[in-house]
Amino acid sequence: MEESALEGVAARRELLVEALRVYGGHYAELSRSFAAHLGLYSTDATALLEIIAAEERGAPISPARLSKRILLSSGATTSLLNRLEDAGHIVRSREHSDRRVVTLRSSPHIQERADEFFRPLAAPMDAVIGRYPPELLDRFRDLLGEMCVAMDTHLTQVNQDA
Repeated sequence: MEESALEGVAARRELLVEALRVYGGHYAELSRSFAAHLGLYSTDATALLEIIAAEERGAPISPARLSKRILLSSGATTSLLNRLEDAGHIVRSREHSDRRVVTLRSSPHIQERADEFFRPLAAPMDAVIGRYPPELLDRFRDLLGEMCVAMDTHLTQVNQDA
C-alpha cells in the first residue's frame, strides 16, 4: 500500500475506534443504570448481564468463564456469585455430565426485571438498525469480530511480555 492509502486507513481506524470508545462509554453507563435499577454493585450487574447473555445464546456460562469475561479473580467471582445467589438473582446448577462443572443461570424474576429495564430501548435501537441493509450490518459485525481478534492477539502478546 502506498503511504497516502495507509494514512487514509489510519484515519478511518482512528474515527472508528473513537466511535466505538464513545459507544462503550454509553454501554457502561447503561450497565451502571441497570445496576442501580436492581440495587446492585455495577460489577454484579455486569456479571448478571453476562450470565443472561450466555443463556440467550444457548450456551450458559461457568464461573471460570465468567471470571475471565468480567476480569475478576476466581475468589472475587465466587464472592460476587454468592451475593447474586443469596439475592435470588442466579442459580448454580450441575447440568454437565462431569458433575464438577457448575453452570450459572439467571432466575425468572431477574429476567423480568432485565426485560422491564431494557425493553424500552429495543424500539429505538431497532429503528436505527432498520435503516441499514442486513448485508452492511453483517459486514460491520464481521469487522467488529476481526477487530476483537486483533485486540485479543495484541493483549496476549502484551501479557506474555509482562
